[in-house]
Amino acid sequence: MRGYEEFGGSRVPIRAWVRGVPIENEALQQLRNVAQLPIVHSHIAAMPDVHFGIGATVGSVIPTIAAIIPAAVGVDIGCGMMAVRTSLCAEQLPDDLRAVRTEIERAVPHGRTDGGGKGDRGAWNDVPAANADAWRKLQRDYEALVELHPSLDRGKTAQHLGTLGGGNHFLELCLDEEGRVWAMLHSGSRGVGNRIGQHFIQLAKKDMGTLVRNLPDIDLAYLREGTDHFDEYVFAVDWAQRFARQNRELMMAQTLNALVRSKLLPKFTSGEVAVNCHHNYVQKETHFDADVYVTRKGAVSAQQGQLGIIPGSMGAKSYIVRGRGNADSFHSCSHGAGRAFSRGEAKRRFSVADHALATAGVECKKDESVLDETPMAYKDIDAVMAAQQDLVEVVHTLKQVLCVKG
Repeated sequence: MRGYEEFGGSRVPIRAWVRGVPIENEALQQLRNVAQLPIVHSHIAAMPDVHFGIGATVGSVIPTIAAIIPAAVGVDIGCGMMAVRTSLCAEQLPDDLRAVRTEIERAVPHGRTDGGGKGDRGAWNDVPAANADAWRKLQRDYEALVELHPSLDRGKTAQHLGTLGGGNHFLELCLDEEGRVWAMLHSGSRGVGNRIGQHFIQLAKKDMGTLVRNLPDIDLAYLREGTDHFDEYVFAVDWAQRFARQNRELMMAQTLNALVRSKLLPKFTSGEVAVNCHHNYVQKETHFDADVYVTRKGAVSAQQGQLGIIPGSMGAKSYIVRGRGNADSFHSCSHGAGRAFSRGEAKRRFSVADHALATAGVECKKDESVLDETPMAYKDIDAVMAAQQDLVEVVHTLKQVLCVKG
């Protein structure tokens, strides 16, 4: 039996891995809007964590011919996950992890204060040497980009390399089924990726001119291959994806160094298993006899044998997975549990006491500032995993014991 349900009524069908997982009517309508576009090839794939998003549905995989929809890629270009297994075991962790969390929070700028201004705690005031070196390797292409689009150069760049951000971005220590300690984190291209995304979303609307009125949603404006802005966007999005990957690598190094500096743990090694994967991005691939641009908006590449990360919420399990190379999903899987409630609804619906109960045993914030990220705001990760058994196999099951949020 096939693992997906098929929804028709659009130019191309929607294949959705949602058995046992709720899907909002609003999200389904968004998928149908995308499926109406003349640039979409074969069908759209929806992952079990699918939910309503801005522009396009989070948890969707969109193959397009000779065009890209910037709003489908989104504004957190290259957002994704990184996880590293260490040689540490559960019994080597201190009973109270608060001091470890404090050390990690010192090592990795997180959140946002002062409106992102000079005193912002979520950015570097003095960029560390390793981060400055990483920026120099990205700087030439950035300067080429801002020469074409000067308005992009109006915010932080190097100051955001090796920083977490806020919202649903996090950094965790987890235990696997053998009691081994993992470091895991979630972040993307920070402020510069946001500026690139917003800029090209507006350019796509402008470039389509009067044709934009024929779209089922104006945010689905697309750039066609062969135009100046298309080529510039491909260049920009590739750069932002490289920035995002480098951002995660720097944060992971900062986190592991913080564990060493804390002197609360014995000597350890790391990197025996390491995964670094995007889940908001676009790249060229071949599917169903066509070369297409595959946009994964809240989805992970799951080619045959490829390792990926599917995180749960602050109090739930997460998974290291191996792709099964399912052709119908365009070799993709979910990027997490997926939201069950909007941020505003989560804050209205759940209390600090609810959150404390749901995160029992996890060293993390337990106050109003994280209610929008409480575990109950998300779908059941076990149901999400059950719905995509034909997309991935589980390699490791992780349970967090410490979580840093912006």
